[in-house]
Amino acid sequence: MKKNKLRKPTQSEAEEAVRTLIKWAGDDVTREGLLDTPKRVAKAYKDWFSGYDEDPKEILKRTFSETGGYDEVIMLKDIRIESHCEHHIAPFIGNAHVAYLPNKRVVGISKLARITNIFAKRMQVQEKLTSEIATCIQDCLKPKGVAVVVEAQHECMTTRGVHMPGISMVTSKLLGKFRTDASTRREFYSMLNQGPILKKS
Repeated sequence: MKKNKLRKPTQSEAEEAVRTLIKWAGDDVTREGLLDTPKRVAKAYKDWFSGYDEDPKEILKRTFSETGGYDEVIMLKDIRIESHCEHHIAPFIGNAHVAYLPNKRVVGISKLARITNIFAKRMQVQEKLTSEIATCIQDCLKPKGVAVVVEAQHECMTTRGVHMPGISMVTSKLLGKFRTDASTRREFYSMLNQGPILKKS
């Protein structure tokens, strides 16, 4: 049995919810500086959580088989992520590193960045975000292996609670040969730890 899809609140309902929170925080929603804040917050939410409106599997549908026989690790490093903790809706910001071992077919590299962004633009916990990226690539491309590492700083730790700035959380998800083959795993971490190899002219 399919679950009934929840009704999405209207723009005016979303803005009223923001007014309620402002009043709950102790400020006056009728003062000049806050008059348009509910509208701005609702607009910001559309941007921050735009990942709910996209299907990452659709992004990975188009693949290419003309690889010249290339069958080594493909990695995209330092994909910037901007997400929000589902526990406090506080930002966590950092980088994702995504790699896969192709099985005859490859995908355009921008697609790896796009699906990472789609999952990040949802209310998340970092562990789930890491797993979702890896599992999506594995399910869609059927590669020989997938490896994802995410490192980020969480505002729910730096601006509230323990107030500990400068701490990064690192999570990883290894599938296929990255998990079962030690040499493939070493190659991934070696590529991950390499500095820039492009020289400026």
